[in-house]
Amino acid sequence: MDIQWSFLQTFINIISSTVKKTPSTLCGLFYIFISTVSAVTVFGNLLVIISIIYFQQLHTPTNFLILSLAVTDLLVGFVVFPLNMEFSANSCFYSPNVLCKLGDILDVTLSTASILHLCFISIDRYYAVCQPLTYRTKINVHVVVIMIVVAWCISVLVAVGFVVTGLNFEKCQENCLFLPNTLGPVFSFYLPVIIMLCIYLKIFLVAQKQARSIQNTNYHSKKKGLTVRKVEGKATRTLAIVMGVFLMCWTPFFICIAAEFLGNSSVPAEVFETVSWLALFNSMLNPFIYALFYSWFRSAFRLILSGKIFQGNFSHTKLQAHGVRSFLTNSFFVLTGINNFLSCTQGNI
Repeated sequence: MDIQWSFLQTFINIISSTVKKTPSTLCGLFYIFISTVSAVTVFGNLLVIISIIYFQQLHTPTNFLILSLAVTDLLVGFVVFPLNMEFSANSCFYSPNVLCKLGDILDVTLSTASILHLCFISIDRYYAVCQPLTYRTKINVHVVVIMIVVAWCISVLVAVGFVVTGLNFEKCQENCLFLPNTLGPVFSFYLPVIIMLCIYLKIFLVAQKQARSIQNTNYHSKKKGLTVRKVEGKATRTLAIVMGVFLMCWTPFFICIAAEFLGNSSVPAEVFETVSWLALFNSMLNPFIYALFYSWFRSAFRLILSGKIFQGNFSHTKLQAHGVRSFLTNSFFVLTGINNFLSCTQGNI
């Protein structure tokens, strides 16, 4: 316990030493930076929303989960970012009691919903890769709707339960800093993270096993150039990016919460404010991670940004993967597992 607390204290001291009260010049730069991040968050998630709604090919259970995630992250960029920016710069000068409560409810609801959506997407990917033959029967539109409803209901209950009823710890009332108690993070972070880590580890092990089985089926083609090492490497990089970015954004915030309740000293308010912003940045990165991995989405984005969808009816356009790398990514991360990828590719050799 002493070693763990020493690590947390060192982490806190490093951040605290670099975070100071910002003068007016830095405050202006802060506004510009956060406004840019907010705009990118809204724009990126709006592209995902338009793509899934407009193109018929993207009307799949998995993409409906991503659609709900994109709506959540868009609201984070459009609502939570501006509110938190106002609180950070003005210390809740305008009606702190009302705005702080409203900001806390929206922040907790949308952040928890975003994390839970990522957790349900990992469950969807587990069935797609590890149980491809039963994937379409187990993960259908009805099941996805239940996942979405559960994610939003839990998020609202967590927010209302720990903000409205006062079952939370106010770190700094002037800065509108809200800290959930020990029970809140269990549903908002720790439990979803444990589920995601276990699922993605299982996915990697299954993908690795299936990739190595390629050698037993003489699956080597100079024309395709798809080797066992490439399949394993791509799977590793994909899962590392998915979990790495998520943990990079959210872990510091919940480390500070753990330090606040387990340690003997208080974590500075400036540190909490910094790691809170880092956590919100995950909503900006989600559309790039969970959408740009799919070459179908990249094709949809090109049609939207070029304005072609306004020149005619392209809703039934066939969005195609381009290149071996894109085909491999889509096969592993979107379709029904590497087994399906192998069977489709072998038919073309």
